[in-house]
Amino acid sequence: MKNQIVEILNGIRPEFDFATETEFISKGMLDSFDLITLVTELDESFGISIDGTDILPENFETVSAIEALLIKNGAK
Repeated sequence: MKNQIVEILNGIRPEFDFATETEFISKGMLDSFDLITLVTELDESFGISIDGTDILPENFETVSAIEALLIKNGAK
């Protein structure tokens, strides 16, 4: 799952190394528009629907945080 998340992130912002970096929001690697794109891509790729109340910066700071969010929302 982590590799798929990194691939999606790299598709959105290829100039960053999401596999090794952390603090995606804090460091400015992802902005609010990127988050909308990311949520859409994650929903489609994992066949889920991320709840709007879960779209918080802390849920998108790291690959592990995104993975936990996906699992919480039913991704396998």
